[in-house]
Formats: sequence, C-alpha cells, structure tokens
Amino acid sequence: MKIAILTSGGDSSGMNVAIKRFVEYSYEKNFTPYFIYDGLEGLIDGKIKKANYKDVRGIICRGGTIIRSSRSKRWFDKEYRKKAYENLKKQSIDALIILGGDGSFRALNVFYKEFKIPFIGIPATIDNDIALNEYSIGVDTALNVIRSAIDDIRDTASSFSRAFVIETMGRECGYLALISAISNGAEMCLIPEMSYNLDRLKEKYLKEIKNGRNYFLAIVAEGVKKTEFIKEWFEREIGFESRITILGHIQRGGAPTTIERLRAVEFMSLALDNIENNPNKIVTFCDDKFILRNLEEIINSKYSLPKKALEIAKPLMGLDG
Repeated sequence: MKIAILTSGGDSSGMNVAIKRFVEYSYEKNFTPYFIYDGLEGLIDGKIKKANYKDVRGIICRGGTIIRSSRSKRWFDKEYRKKAYENLKKQSIDALIILGGDGSFRALNVFYKEFKIPFIGIPATIDNDIALNEYSIGVDTALNVIRSAIDDIRDTASSFSRAFVIETMGRECGYLALISAISNGAEMCLIPEMSYNLDRLKEKYLKEIKNGRNYFLAIVAEGVKKTEFIKEWFEREIGFESRITILGHIQRGGAPTTIERLRAVEFMSLALDNIENNPNKIVTFCDDKFILRNLEEIINSKYSLPKKALEIAKPLMGLDG
C-alpha cells in the first residue's frame, strides 16, 4: 500500500515528529511512504516523492515541517483538484494522511467527495480549534513558548511597575490566551468567546494597587482586536505606564516538548493502524484517549473552549465566577 502525507495550513511544532513516525512505522507495516511537498499547492503541482529513513534523520527536535506547507487559493477550483487527483494516480498513491486544522479538513472533505481517495486526518494547529478534539499537535509547545515569554516579561513589568499587554495568536479562538492566562497568573484575560467588564476590572485593580500590587499582565487573544485599546485603558484608567508585546509567529516554532512528541507519535500510530481497513476518519484526542471520528461529524460540530478553564478565568474578565 502506498501512502502519502502532507502538511497543510499553518505549521506547528510536532509536525516533524509525526512525519518521522509516519516514515518509520510505514516501513514496519510494509507500507510505502511518500511525501507531498508544499501542502495542497504541492499536490496540485505534483511534488510527490518516495520517502526513506534518511529523509527523517535528525528532524524530531526541529519545529515546523520539513515537507513544508501552504494555503492554496487554487484548491477552490475543481480543475486544480482534478489535477491533484491525477498526480496521485500517476504515483499509484492509495491513501492520504493530512496534518492540519479546520480549513485543511474542509478541503479534504471536498476532495474525498469528488475522488474517493481514502484518508486519515490528524489535528495539527496551535489554534486548537478542532471540534470534538481537545488536543492538536503544536499546542503544548506553543503554550510553553508563551510561558517562557511571559516569565521574561514579568521581570521587566515588576522592575518598572508597568502593565504589559501580551497578544497571543489563535485567530478567532481564544484557547492559547485562556490557558496561558490561567497557568501564568495573569491579571487579565480577553478572548473572543467571552464578554468582559472593564468597569469591574478597574474597581478590582485599584483595590489591589492599594494592597500592594505594582504591575499587571494582560493576556489578549488576537481575535479580540483590542490590544492597543487595552494598553491605553491601563494608562488612562489605572494610571500604569503600559507596553504591548505581540508574540506572533514565535508561538508556532521551537523544539517540540516531550508531551508534544509523545502525542504526535500516538496520533500517527493510530492513523497508520487504521488507514487500510478503517479509513476516512479524523484522529481526535478527548477525555485522555484517542478517538476516531467521521470528518462530517467534526465539520458539522461547533468547537468550544474547556468549561472548567472558562469558569476559572471569569474573574480575569471582570465577570462573576
């Protein structure tokens, strides 16, 4: 059986671990592994190559993806999807494994409906916004990158008695901001999924200042689009000199953590164990176990943030706990 792998959309640390496992475990199972370079764009252009052990030598500690990725506008045109299918047939590829996020899975859904190429999808996005799934490859490393940055920023914030507004990635999903605010002891957390009450926060902060608080860390998800406003609010309403730190793409990079490496291996192992006799599924992680789900089930479900984390973070939003 010939199986090809591609990474699609934003890169995330841990993809290379999954790619390494893909090659090595494929040979254990007597499959023939192939790489598709440059994501969906590479599939359209026929950038398909047989993979071997040498290709994955030394990649387990590297962030990003050695087979590269892309976002493809051409994929929306059926003519190019047909070209992608023909490229797979030229190489006699029997099935696909795709690492990506929600957009990648939707693209895969269209492709499967048209050409019936068997597949397995693996969540790989720091946004962690896949429905019915609690963990995506890249999330733990991103959270640790944010933790390290916040630890460093705290040193300066406390030294100068300043407020720092730290913007995290995640598009319209506030997962990274939510978990980072809780786990790093921030004083404020703003995410797209929840309202917030600045009047209550102001009242709370002014009391805390009288009781000895001399700096603030505010974690703001990029989807809120209020980073500059919050900086000015701290200066105007709280009376603290403020700075903005936009973490940006450093959250995607870095050597994958131990948990990341373990999860990536487990995701890929389950994918290859099922690609031949139980394909057309997405491997998800929920309630501390891996579950195979139908793609349509995921696409038609709405993602939601962890309820327990939301309850804990309500005071950081000026809401009742």
